[in-house]
Amino acid sequence: MAHRVAVVVPTPAHSTVAGPLTYRSELPLASGTLVRVPLGRREVLGVVWNTDGLKDDPPAEVREKAIAASLDGIPPMTAGWMHLVTFAAGYYQRSLGEVALAALPPQLRDLQPEQLARRLKRPMQGADASAAAQGPALTEDQARVLAQVEEQPGPFLLFGVTGSGKTEVYLQAVQRMLARDAQAQALVMVPEINLTPQLQQRFVERFGEAAVVALHSGMTNPQRLKSWLAAHLGVARIVLGTRMAVFAPLPRLGLIVVDEEHDPSYKQQEGARYSARDLAVWRGKAEGAKVLLGSATPSLESWHACERGRYLRLDMPGRVGQGALPAVRLVDMNLQPKNTLFSGALLEAIRARIARGEQSLMFLNRRGYAPVLACGACEWKSDCPNCSVYRVFHKIDRTLRCHHCGQTDRVPRACPSCGNVDIAPLGRGTERLEEQLAELLADARLPDGTPVRIARMDADSTRPKGALELQLAQVHAGEVDVLVGTQMVTKGHDFRRITLVAAVNPDTALFSGDFRAPERLFSLLMQAAGRAGRDAAQAAASEMWVQTWHPRHPLFAALRQHDYPAFAADQLRERRQAGMPPFAYQALLRAEGRTQEVAQLFLATAAEAAPVLDPAQQVAVYSPVPMTVQRIANVERAQMLVESESRMALQRFLSGWQPVLQASRGKGLIRWAVDVDPIAI
Repeated sequence: MAHRVAVVVPTPAHSTVAGPLTYRSELPLASGTLVRVPLGRREVLGVVWNTDGLKDDPPAEVREKAIAASLDGIPPMTAGWMHLVTFAAGYYQRSLGEVALAALPPQLRDLQPEQLARRLKRPMQGADASAAAQGPALTEDQARVLAQVEEQPGPFLLFGVTGSGKTEVYLQAVQRMLARDAQAQALVMVPEINLTPQLQQRFVERFGEAAVVALHSGMTNPQRLKSWLAAHLGVARIVLGTRMAVFAPLPRLGLIVVDEEHDPSYKQQEGARYSARDLAVWRGKAEGAKVLLGSATPSLESWHACERGRYLRLDMPGRVGQGALPAVRLVDMNLQPKNTLFSGALLEAIRARIARGEQSLMFLNRRGYAPVLACGACEWKSDCPNCSVYRVFHKIDRTLRCHHCGQTDRVPRACPSCGNVDIAPLGRGTERLEEQLAELLADARLPDGTPVRIARMDADSTRPKGALELQLAQVHAGEVDVLVGTQMVTKGHDFRRITLVAAVNPDTALFSGDFRAPERLFSLLMQAAGRAGRDAAQAAASEMWVQTWHPRHPLFAALRQHDYPAFAADQLRERRQAGMPPFAYQALLRAEGRTQEVAQLFLATAAEAAPVLDPAQQVAVYSPVPMTVQRIANVERAQMLVESESRMALQRFLSGWQPVLQASRGKGLIRWAVDVDPIAI
């Protein structure tokens, strides 16, 4: 007798196929079984979903297709994983199939059962990680925090200053969990791929190579499949990964760690726009696993959750080795000569470091040589023909490059508009900063008399394979004296020789239209400051220099004191008064079209046909507006904000709005998307 089974299949964004499809199977299949099924003219990977309520006899007029094969070698996906996918699809307003299949490794979608069987025959040795290597002696702060993690249910917010030893807390928390249950599994998440290798090295040293696997988009498809199988089969004790790892199938999950939990990288910006941090908290609660969020500058949402009693805050205010945090020095650029790049005092401080054989870090969050090339005789600037932004001048290869669509041209010999040969760069990027710093420090010498060595680390310099690892190794080995970089150098790196960090031009975020910009700036500057003085012996002489035109801004007052609680209190007070998150809940409806009119017409039509809720639920739909970068790759973009004081009311509104959005699509509209809990507006 044939059985009817419900199967979730991959569906495109906004597909009318929202739930599972029904197929025939000769054998009964458990929920979570991976199968290959016909879909149109293709054969695709699917997941058997909850089949309760399906009768074995379909209506006479329905002709259901048969399942092609089941992937018998792989155990069914767990109920916990299926609940996570169901919740994520519902909350972030995506189809079940889109979320479920995106969470599986790409290679699994293409493998036939025979190929998979051969793959599974390869030995996959598990490891007993409960007898881990001995770690360093704990500080009082670390011991107190770990005791609370043992005794309390959580979720926990580990608020520890940079250099306080949060990573050792993660290692010890995993170690104690495995000592209680040698078969348990831990998920440890980091925001960026380039932080995964160094964290993986520390976990491998502690627990052994066989116990630890990585999961991130920088891996090859075979590597991802191998790690995914090790996690799903319960062989891997510890899974380290970026945001995608939140969907890793872990049948014996006991602990989730989210390092640098404030980082915007945890929010997916394409497809299902989920927050891996928020899903980690939800998953821990649903599966009975402890959740430990860690940061020196927590997100205001997490900080507010502690104030409301939803999270337990664990404080680590001291650095390992009792080293002091770097002194913060503000340079008032209003008092400097016009066009000053580095103040005289900052240059002298850098020279002093070079003479002592110490390292300095110059931070500027803008890559390239200059943000724009301009003609002095007419109005011409290096606009991108496809986007409403300027192309950035890269001097190294003499190109104008759009950092949005990638459009690249050689630098013109003369102004394309008036023929003037005197076209010049405006503003500074890391390339230009590196060049000018080399000129200013040409006469500086190390203690042994050798010239200064300056290096640049940004998305351009680290693009070649292996370049990032090589550059980091050079910095750690002391082969670089002054490091120039973007925000990638401020995150998580344990540079032991750096005693001076300088933020060259941080003011642009102070007056941004995005209400989250001050939070991101403060976090970035605190993280940057944390790269200095990580060696306790040098901590007392370490400094953070900030060149600003607004030295009396409250943000810098809090930064000078390394006082995140004061900054958070000030920001939360402003947000409460303005009715902004975390005191309200938001969603963005984004539209992209051939013209701005088409995109905004879709949004306006959707707003007019929006579902009517009880007025007490207070869901506000704002007017459509162009996005900050209005055009990318000749596609016009617009957005519309939806806001409510009730998360439940907003969710109910968005669910009822989906059919309206499907029906509102007009000619010329390319795509649309709902972004729940957006991090950038």
